[in-house]
Amino acid sequence: MPIYALGDVEPDIHPDAFVHPDATVIGNVVIGSESTIWAQTVLRGDYGEIRIGARTSIQDGSVVHTTRELPTIVGDDCVVGHLAHLECCVVEDGSLVGSNSVVLHRAIVRSGALVAASAFVPNGMEIPARAIAMGVPAKLKLDAVDPAFIAALAKGYVENGRRYKTELRRLDQPFT
Repeated sequence: MPIYALGDVEPDIHPDAFVHPDATVIGNVVIGSESTIWAQTVLRGDYGEIRIGARTSIQDGSVVHTTRELPTIVGDDCVVGHLAHLECCVVEDGSLVGSNSVVLHRAIVRSGALVAASAFVPNGMEIPARAIAMGVPAKLKLDAVDPAFIAALAKGYVENGRRYKTELRRLDQPFT
C-alpha cells in the first residue's frame, strides 16, 4: 500500500487498522484502532494533521485533506461514504458522512449527525447532533437520526476490515 513520509513526517497507523493496498496515506495522518481505509481513498496530510479515530470507515474513493491552519478530524465510530471529500472540518464521534458529499473548512458534524449522500456542507456550517444535512447547499432536518443506525454500520465495517486483513489477496493474471 502506498504509505508515504513527507520529509520527517510519517503517518501513524494503528496496527489493528486496515488500510487497503490501493489507498494512499501521506504525511501527518493518524489512523486509530480497527479503522478501515478503503481502496482509492487518499488521506493527504501534507500541510496539517488528519486524524481518524478508532473504528471509523473511510470508504472507497474518498479524499481527506487539510491546510496549515486547520486540521481535518474524524472521530470514533464514524462512517464516511464512497467518494466523500472532507477538508479542514470536524466529524464528531458516531456520525455518518454520505457518499459523494463534501464537508468543507470549519464545518462541524456533531455526534450522531448524518450528512446525506451528495450533500454540500459549506465553510463554517454546523450540523447539530442527530440532524440530517441534505442538499446543495445543505439544509437541516433536526432530530432525525437514530444513532443506533450509524453504530451498526460502523460495527459492520470493523468486522469487514478484520475479514479483509486476513482474507484479501491479490490475483495476478496475465493478459491473453
